[in-house]
Amino acid sequence: MKHFCMALVLFVSLQAGAQQVANRIQLPNGWSLSPVGNSLPLGDLPLNIAVSSSKKLIAVTNNGQSTQSIQLIDAVHHTILDNIEIPKSWLGLQFSSDDKYLYASGGNDNRIMQYAIVHNKLQAKDSISLGEPWPVKISPAGIAVDDAKQLMYVVTKENNSLYIISLRSKKTLQVIPLGAEAFTCILNAAKTNLYISLWGGDKVLVFNTLQQKITGSVPVGDNPNDMCLSKSGQYLYVANANDNSVSVIDLKKLRVTETLNAALYAKAIPGSTTNSVALSADNKTLYIANADNNCLAVYDVSIPGSSKSKGFIPVGWYPTCVRVVGNTVYVANGKGFTSMPNRYGPNPYDDGTDMGFQKGDTKHEVEYIGGLFKGTLSYFPNPTAEQLGNYSRLVYNNTPYNKTAELLAAGEPGNPIPMKIGDASPIKHVFYIIKENRTYDQVLGDMPEGNGDTSLCLFGEKITPNLHAISREFVLLDNFYVDAEVSADGHNWSMGGYANDYLEKTWPTSYGGRGGNYDAEGNRAIANNKGGFIWEHCARAGISYRTYGEFADDYKPNLPILKNHFCTYYTSWDQTVRDTTRVGQWKRDFDSLVAANALPQLNTLRIINDHTEGLSKGRPTPFAHCADNDLAIGMFIEYLSKSPVWKESVVFVLEDDAQDGPDHVDAHRSTAYVAGPFVKRGFVDHTMYSTTSMLRTMELILGMPPMSQYDAAAVPMWRCFTATPNYSAFTAKPLQWDINEKNTKENAWQRKSETFDFTKEDRIPDREFTEVIWKAVKGENAVVPAPKRAAFVQLSNKKDDDD
Repeated sequence: MKHFCMALVLFVSLQAGAQQVANRIQLPNGWSLSPVGNSLPLGDLPLNIAVSSSKKLIAVTNNGQSTQSIQLIDAVHHTILDNIEIPKSWLGLQFSSDDKYLYASGGNDNRIMQYAIVHNKLQAKDSISLGEPWPVKISPAGIAVDDAKQLMYVVTKENNSLYIISLRSKKTLQVIPLGAEAFTCILNAAKTNLYISLWGGDKVLVFNTLQQKITGSVPVGDNPNDMCLSKSGQYLYVANANDNSVSVIDLKKLRVTETLNAALYAKAIPGSTTNSVALSADNKTLYIANADNNCLAVYDVSIPGSSKSKGFIPVGWYPTCVRVVGNTVYVANGKGFTSMPNRYGPNPYDDGTDMGFQKGDTKHEVEYIGGLFKGTLSYFPNPTAEQLGNYSRLVYNNTPYNKTAELLAAGEPGNPIPMKIGDASPIKHVFYIIKENRTYDQVLGDMPEGNGDTSLCLFGEKITPNLHAISREFVLLDNFYVDAEVSADGHNWSMGGYANDYLEKTWPTSYGGRGGNYDAEGNRAIANNKGGFIWEHCARAGISYRTYGEFADDYKPNLPILKNHFCTYYTSWDQTVRDTTRVGQWKRDFDSLVAANALPQLNTLRIINDHTEGLSKGRPTPFAHCADNDLAIGMFIEYLSKSPVWKESVVFVLEDDAQDGPDHVDAHRSTAYVAGPFVKRGFVDHTMYSTTSMLRTMELILGMPPMSQYDAAAVPMWRCFTATPNYSAFTAKPLQWDINEKNTKENAWQRKSETFDFTKEDRIPDREFTEVIWKAVKGENAVVPAPKRAAFVQLSNKKDDDD
């Protein structure tokens, strides 16, 4: 009977595992999800979970681009008790010790919101000001409360300070500089020490509340964020996002006594994004959220100094916070459980000629990619050892990354794309062009050879004859996805194969019009990838490089590594300059380098005007801007194809993101182009590729290792290449649209366009901007087609597409 019971348990376990495999959700980045347990719906980008003293309530703060909110949840019955909107918020969340109040960071309004909890509902009671709202830089983050002394401690990420506030008077008593961006803070049980994770300083500070000063500093890993204390108060666990690790600090000795590797493989390169920690009720098990591995790592920490890995648990997409209440583990999945199409894009109306909702309109939910993927709260009991074994297998099956992939990639013998790093390629010069913000359907949706929706095609062949010609004469890619949601993370993904936790958690604030800066593209150290971007990796590998406008603004480099490696007269972001002019600037520099036999192996270029300027009066129409951009790409490839280096060259072109439009397959699907003598001709490639696939392909050509787990795991684009070169030149297609065409109409869309700031990338509200583009192209009274829903799928190549 005993053996039968064991067999039955095993059978049930295997059945459950098989069911989860069958229900696996594939993401457009090549990774998969099979979340365990039950779930509740959350809002846009949940970042923090607070647990009440009674353990009966939990609260969640949703800090995304769209609606920001706070949810109150019954931790006993797992029901949502309340859901209230908050104008601005970010991370900070703390119950009072008597469970009567909830405090929440008011984000760039630079205040702390106080809510009374009455009959399990949140009632706005008061707010505590730290200063004037944005553009005053304060931005409260983590919160800790000493109810006995009626003191609140708040750390900030813009003016990098600790605020000590009286809850009685609502006044700031003291402001203490911290030296770098802070993430959160936590009080010990005696309330004598406050521990502060210095997000941008790679250390934990100890603030003695009795002496009212910082009395200690402990170096930890890169980008330390969430923390938790052991019940004894002796050990502090600190998640290090850029190091895939957790630092264990012995607070008596004030030093790190253990570093726990949270990644799926020893010595894994960056990419797990370890960003939250929580201890089980008995303090024997540590749960660690790996945002970019979509899982929890589980450690036995019962013997200090001898912690042991127990396995992994699959959860949702981008888990940002883990907490434990009794026997239940809670996980906030920042992006929910799936990607999806956005057929309506950011335009919620079927018709109407004004910016507002008109009588008779059919209103749909806004499908702007920046706020499209709503979070979820997973919850499940502490797993048994047997369950953890099954869960671990699921996590590994969901994860395309492994250590072998860092050195050996998929491919075929003799292909110009080597399978092993360091193997020779006949391609010596790579040209990598970054464009701006288009989906596949917007541009190539009219190509019958691919999986397009003609009703969503805004800039078809009449506007973009060269992009269509490149896709027909070389390779059409109709299953290509960007890893990013917007330009703020898009350029870091495009140049580094990763966007770190700081960038992913902060860009939604500025894109939602709630203050904040554009910190990407080397503009802020804390937002930079560990190990740098593709140029730093080139330098380490002895590969020559040069950039034209990418990470080089206002004719100067944004990164030290680009000093003396950029074209000093190439125009980066300035939409008053045509892209055809930019190509002329590149030609001048290119010719001089070729003449001197000094052409770099990697050349990165920014060619931007497919972004457009909407309907701003007197400025080029969206059609004119996109036609200029198209001709520029055609001119570039033609000039290169008639140069002496064409025989050893390849051109890769992609959009940094797909945020500005709809797509019937997935909001991340975008256009990408490949051209060169070793690129196949007249080929349609349905293989699922991503931004990091393109990076991986370039890395293999150049002989350099991957930069993150994402490009290491990505499928190289070897199917686009042939060992038999075709050296014939490309001929740019003539304009079919007047690039001198200007916006002349005066209407609501023109007036809306002129409120936007086009002087720098993504200073505009993209959801509203894309609505303008739709009306500009389709007409003021255009009706968005009825929705066709398409599940995200991976298509294999058809046999008739092969050479």
